[in-house]
Amino acid sequence: MRHDELLTSLKNPKVKYAASLRERKERDAQGVTLLEGYRELFRADAIGLKFHEVFYCPELFLGENEDALLDSLAAHGASLYRCTEDILRKLAYRDRPEGLIAVIEVKRKTLADIPKVKNGLYLVAETIEKPGNLGSMLRSADAVGATAMIVCNKQTDFYNPNVIRASTGAIFSVPLAEATSEECLAWLRSFGIRTLAATPHTKQNFTDADMAHGVAIVVGAEQFGLTPYWMDSADQKVVIPMLGLMDSLNVATAATILLYEAARQRGWKSSAAADYGLDQFAGGENSLGRG
Repeated sequence: MRHDELLTSLKNPKVKYAASLRERKERDAQGVTLLEGYRELFRADAIGLKFHEVFYCPELFLGENEDALLDSLAAHGASLYRCTEDILRKLAYRDRPEGLIAVIEVKRKTLADIPKVKNGLYLVAETIEKPGNLGSMLRSADAVGATAMIVCNKQTDFYNPNVIRASTGAIFSVPLAEATSEECLAWLRSFGIRTLAATPHTKQNFTDADMAHGVAIVVGAEQFGLTPYWMDSADQKVVIPMLGLMDSLNVATAATILLYEAARQRGWKSSAAADYGLDQFAGGENSLGRG
């Protein structure tokens, strides 16, 4: 039986520390982030992420499996703190907290940390500013079994709790790296991956492009689209036809449409790293492990 410490004061140093992690500079300085919600904690634990502290409030639980998850987290070395409802709400991002918030260790990922797969399906996102869009793209990349996602010229923190929330935990299942656009293109070309730039400034319909073989789908910032670098350097430009009055889609929506077209052309077969014997969560240099 666990004997977790009970926290009742908002002024408790442990609570104040966790609350400070709502600021990006504190997350970056400590190499940790806040993780909220049963599904997100469950998935992070399942792939072996290192949990430092877990704050929980049974009065806010939504299901019946939380205690089993807490037992698992404690067994893997996390410090557990039972909290009052007001403390949990202070730490939460959600309007309706689920009673679980954790401090987890995060590691910055580079191109060296993601798999090179000759017939891979990559998603490249340039200068994405909104955490919700970044999280949604990760969710779509996971849904189609994409090999990896690369964020170029990063504008938002990967581990912003709103990114994690929008991804519904896919941030922990999709290999993810950051790089400059120049580094990314050189890396993709080093093993023969073609690049498709999504833009309204072409007549090439996206359904006519070959996505059945090694390809990287490249999408740009919400307001301005892709920079001239990608527009000049991409192997092919494709457009998603707009039949109404609007001239563009939300970037996460556009990425999802293109990813699903690639999945359709591939016969709905996953391109994820694990399918090529490259399970990035099983250990080795691609692992996010507990140690």
